[in-house]
Amino acid sequence: MGGTEHLTVRREGATLVLTLNRPDARNALSLPMLVGLHDGWLEADADDGIRSIVLTGSGGSFCAGMDLKALAGNGMEGEHHRDRLKADPDLHWKAMLRHHRPRKPVIAAVEGYCVAGGTEILQGTDIRVAGESATFGLFEVRRGLFPIGGSTVRLQRQIPRTHALEMLLTGRPYSAREAAAIGLIGHVVPDGTALDQALRIAEQINACGPLAVEAVKASVYETAELTETDGLASELARGWPVFDTADAKEGARAFAEKRAPVYKRA
Repeated sequence: MGGTEHLTVRREGATLVLTLNRPDARNALSLPMLVGLHDGWLEADADDGIRSIVLTGSGGSFCAGMDLKALAGNGMEGEHHRDRLKADPDLHWKAMLRHHRPRKPVIAAVEGYCVAGGTEILQGTDIRVAGESATFGLFEVRRGLFPIGGSTVRLQRQIPRTHALEMLLTGRPYSAREAAAIGLIGHVVPDGTALDQALRIAEQINACGPLAVEAVKASVYETAELTETDGLASELARGWPVFDTADAKEGARAFAEKRAPVYKRA
């Protein structure tokens, strides 16, 4: 199991928990954190025993965005990871879920600050839970910067365009309640309980057929920008083979026998 000085990895049953671990900087993105995230996504993809992923932060914050000084290196934290970025110049975009989509569902558990690059990573996750005092926002324009982690493309596809443009163009903070009202997050829970709720959702996913779960996730993203006709054709091609799996047969048997199914990804 991987991890770096700014990213911890642990297993909770069939769930891989990735924790941004730089609390003194509100978990601002550093090179060690990005390397750890990249490796965590790949670990989840490669291990069939992992059925879901939870992404969270330590110290009461999710992520306060990119630490440009730390990423640049120049003798600062994480210089020993510099060779990883040289070997794969796209590593940071994969880590931030801009250029990589894990096969397994990704659930974000947000407390505190989830702003700038934090809100950009959030858009790459599938299910989102936040403590009621969490803060969201894309602050880049206030600093004369561009939210290049994917927000000008993704945000308008995930929430109504008028809300997306307001968030992008004002750079103002959003409360958890407001973020939920516009559809950016799905659950608002008492502070300090976001991770618990995310793990409960993960357990529900883990109890389902893993081949079906992965196929459903893939189909949702594959068909998002297709016409209805093309989307239905794509769904059929993706979904029909699932019915011929041993997992599907096990699910039917378990239902008939009134017991919990035992899935083997077959």
